[in-house]
Amino acid sequence: MSKRFITLAAILFGMTSSVRAETDSTKWETYNAKALSLYRQGQYKQATEAAKKALKLAEQAGGLHHPTVALSMNNLALIQKAQGRYKQAEQLYVFSLMIGEEARGKEHASVARTLNNLAALYDAQGLYAKAEPLYERALRIKEKAFGPNHISVALSLNNLATCRSAQGLHLQAEPLYQRALKIRSEALGANHPVVAQSLSDLANLYRRQTRFAEAESFYQRALTIQESALGSDHPSVVKSLQGLVRLYQATARDEAASALEKRIAAVGSK
Repeated sequence: MSKRFITLAAILFGMTSSVRAETDSTKWETYNAKALSLYRQGQYKQATEAAKKALKLAEQAGGLHHPTVALSMNNLALIQKAQGRYKQAEQLYVFSLMIGEEARGKEHASVARTLNNLAALYDAQGLYAKAEPLYERALRIKEKAFGPNHISVALSLNNLATCRSAQGLHLQAEPLYQRALKIRSEALGANHPVVAQSLSDLANLYRRQTRFAEAESFYQRALTIQESALGSDHPSVVKSLQGLVRLYQATARDEAASALEKRIAAVGSK
């Protein structure tokens, strides 16, 4: 066999492999996007099927330890969690974390995402002792990767604060919420809905501490932003109104609480 023929065969084989890899990648992107879209629509059965196809394609294309496999597992775990299948979700997140750490290193930003998701899974089950160190590690990775004032850091601060507040550690939670609020306000502007979420979180914290005047002020600020940006019937508005109802009830303002309850009921009947 001539050297020229061997070279030509190698080139053609390489081109074929490249085309196949590109096709597999396109298929994976299609199934992955479909899975996430169906998940957001609450169509979990169809989302699971699409996510499993995406995972299989990722394994076939890159092997079991490829970063795309880790991402596919992460997305499938998200869908499992939404259906209350916590054990299956935990296994997928743990495997995803192991692959991500091996493929990209323990300090990579994608590892922080999986840590955060696994922590949120434990958080949803009230397993705060498991969740908190994962939130802390995700925060450290993001601060190192993006800097202390990145918007992604604010999300980790908020998650860690919520976890600590749920344990009654309000004094530890408050500075984390405040730092998240500052980052979000500077990055997104004072009237962004995400800023309103931080205000509402702080309002809830102050209410639990019986700091009612501060809580009411923060609820009102959050509501002003949410109603303007999202509309008066948005779930975020309802959530803030519910917090305000609890505050009015705790301060014996029954008429004000009743008026808000009627407003919430009216939104629910639409």
